[in-house]
Amino acid sequence: MVYYAEGPLVIRDLQPGDGEKLAAGEMAQGWQDTREKYNARLRDQAAGKAVAMAALLDGEPVGYINVYPDAPWGPFGGQGLPEIVDFGVLEKCRRRGIGGKLMDAAEKVAARYGDTVYLGVGLHSGYGAAQRMYVKRGYVPDGSGAWYGETVCPAYADCRNDDDLVLYLSKKLR
Repeated sequence: MVYYAEGPLVIRDLQPGDGEKLAAGEMAQGWQDTREKYNARLRDQAAGKAVAMAALLDGEPVGYINVYPDAPWGPFGGQGLPEIVDFGVLEKCRRRGIGGKLMDAAEKVAARYGDTVYLGVGLHSGYGAAQRMYVKRGYVPDGSGAWYGETVCPAYADCRNDDDLVLYLSKKLR
């Protein structure tokens, strides 16, 4: 399915082969090998658990985003609310509006399943741009505090500031 198409930018369902190209782009920018992440999203999409999308610029995958209509994890897990999971744009293609268009598409998909959407954002500086974007788009913290993996971090507990340390945010869609 195509969610957006204008000029050289197309947002469509993630397809086999997109993950290899996206993972190669991520590894070129110094990230870990992420091919399995994309394979998992394709499996979840095939099983009807997720809507996985890819952004293509001039026909090449440069970004991705996923919506889980009834996510089982986080502070809203099991409440029938959609979650936006695993969103990114390759560094070489940032600051062109691709991330905003991916978020627009994901929010439209999420609105089919609920009036509120939520997401978790990492707390280290690598997520700074995403943190700012979410606030500008109207997302607010849910109030449960920082999470590490599947658990709320207790007050004053030591925690590791890696990709698993997140703050959950939500937004009313209608």
